[in-house]
Amino acid sequence: MRSVLFVCNGNIFRSMIAEHALRAQIAAEHADRVSSAGVTANPQKMQPLVRARLIERGIDPAGHQQRKLTTEILEGADLVVAMSLDHQAHLAGQYRREVPLFNRVCFGIDEPVLDIGERYPDWQERPDEVDAHIVGMVDTVWEAIPRFLENESRF
Repeated sequence: MRSVLFVCNGNIFRSMIAEHALRAQIAAEHADRVSSAGVTANPQKMQPLVRARLIERGIDPAGHQQRKLTTEILEGADLVVAMSLDHQAHLAGQYRREVPLFNRVCFGIDEPVLDIGERYPDWQERPDEVDAHIVGMVDTVWEAIPRFLENESRF
């Protein structure tokens, strides 16, 4: 298996979920070939609901270390996958690297995986919808990984 790097903003939500979901669904000897990083990765804590939902899926993300994207991290990956359009643009502009979106690899569509703030600009006023989005995000990414595995060799 080629090395895979998932990229998002903070490396505590979308890219981290994709990393752990892929690791959980591949052979253990390839797990070290999967990683994630954030373009900003400002220090912040993982949402408790993200952790809880991953644990329900059999993944304990307690050991996850938030990482900021660097040239070294980027160059160490065979396949880099952006979770959203802004990450894709950042990789093209900052690193001159064209990369596919997660949904392009999985489903052949150029749609971003939306962060909480992208989905709900007024997220602080919508706690129930934010919680539903978090649960849905974990489940959606988890369930997309078999498609990712079927298609990743094309990218």
